[in-house]
Amino acid sequence: MSRLTSTILVLLLVGTAFIAGRWVSHGSLVSSAADGKKILFYVDPMHPSYHSDKPGVAPDCGMPLEPVYEDGSMGGGDGKSLPPGAIQVSAQQLQTIGVKLATVERSSARASLRLPGRVVPDERRVYRVTAAVDGWVQQVGEATTGSAVRKNETLLSFYAPEFLSAIQTYVYALSASERAAVSRGSLPAAAQEYNDSNLQTYRNALLNLGMSEAQLAEMARTRKATESVRLVSPGSGIVLSRNVSPGQKLDKGSELYRIADLSHVWVLADLYGDEAERTRPGTKVTVSIPNRNLTLTARVSSVEPIFDGASRTTKLRLELDNPGNVLRPDMFVDVELPLGAPAMVGIPSEALLDTGTKKIVYVLRSEGVFEPREVVTGRSFGGRVEILAGVTEGEKIAASGTFLLDSESRMKLASAQGPATHIDPVCGMAVDEAKARADGHFLQVAGTTYYFCSDDCKKNYLRRSGPSRAAESHRDDDGRGHAHEGMNHRHGAMNRHEAMAHRDD
Repeated sequence: MSRLTSTILVLLLVGTAFIAGRWVSHGSLVSSAADGKKILFYVDPMHPSYHSDKPGVAPDCGMPLEPVYEDGSMGGGDGKSLPPGAIQVSAQQLQTIGVKLATVERSSARASLRLPGRVVPDERRVYRVTAAVDGWVQQVGEATTGSAVRKNETLLSFYAPEFLSAIQTYVYALSASERAAVSRGSLPAAAQEYNDSNLQTYRNALLNLGMSEAQLAEMARTRKATESVRLVSPGSGIVLSRNVSPGQKLDKGSELYRIADLSHVWVLADLYGDEAERTRPGTKVTVSIPNRNLTLTARVSSVEPIFDGASRTTKLRLELDNPGNVLRPDMFVDVELPLGAPAMVGIPSEALLDTGTKKIVYVLRSEGVFEPREVVTGRSFGGRVEILAGVTEGEKIAASGTFLLDSESRMKLASAQGPATHIDPVCGMAVDEAKARADGHFLQVAGTTYYFCSDDCKKNYLRRSGPSRAAESHRDDDGRGHAHEGMNHRHGAMNRHEAMAHRDD
């Protein structure tokens, strides 16, 4: 075979390959055009900042470039268009970033709510010892704040002029009753009943003034009047406060001692929102003291919780026995409250992304394709969140790794749309309308506004459109043909956009 023949065959083979390549390229363009959407450019799915005018492979990661269409959507790896924000992730990538799936389903939830509580005395077991008359303190017992006292233990003795006449009257009534008893057979029954009634009246008067039963019994035995009145503890408990000292003047109605029986106490726990509605009277609750290996069992009181306007919480009352008085007033404890919720359509809490303005979950649309979906949420309970709208029961969602999916989705949206809302007709770049208007990089032609990324692209557009289009654009700008007079034009080396415009020319 001659050299000339070989050369001709090589040229024919090169030409055939060139024509085949053009035909394949044309076929791919036709297939994209068949979808009715124009491809603006191609991006690297792992590095959306990388743009290319032609399909191919990303230089950094080797992944196929994905097309970005004029409506802002992006093409998947199979060439099918994905909605804005949707991403396609391979099985290997899912495993790498730890994405796990969950199903939107209806279920009931149970959980334990841990919250702090504060110990307070049982109001039914608190005794307040007050001064019934004016007087002066003579002696004070050994009990101080925090001391344990027994019922009928003497707390103090005092002198009060108001007691003197009542004591003398009581002693006289005792003597009269004794004489009547001796001559009971000679007195009419009415007289005897009258004497007994008077004795009981005088006795009750001394009790109401604060004299103890023991001191009254002592006077009944000795028939001697006393000038010192002894106040005793009305019950066994712990002294919470003491407000007396020897020689102190007593004012009628002033509180002298406050004593609480701590064998049974209350714990008040703060609940927020609708947590109080999920509690039931009689529910067993675990109460523990921090840093101590001690656990007690309490019950939710039958009394409805009270709302506290200062803390904006609901005070839940728990009642429990207090062996050994280990729980003292104002002590803080840990409360573990079991709660239940009715059946609800929900998802795991970690599947929900809360941006502050909206709440999003990533729904599995097809194999490896996740779509961000805005949802409306209800209650959060037991590690699950109730879904009121946005997804339906039975759909699959991403339950973990959602942060990485969201980052990828946001990057794709930024690369496809970004803050811009218009496309430069010269270079195809996304253009922010507000910035373009501020810089004067826009034209109005036949009722249509075109936005440009730079003054160079704007000039290239006018140059390619011809003098008539330029005159028309000037008339449309301000009606007089002087919309762009005095505009500052940027100068310098020809940038990439101008080079593209020249290439198109």
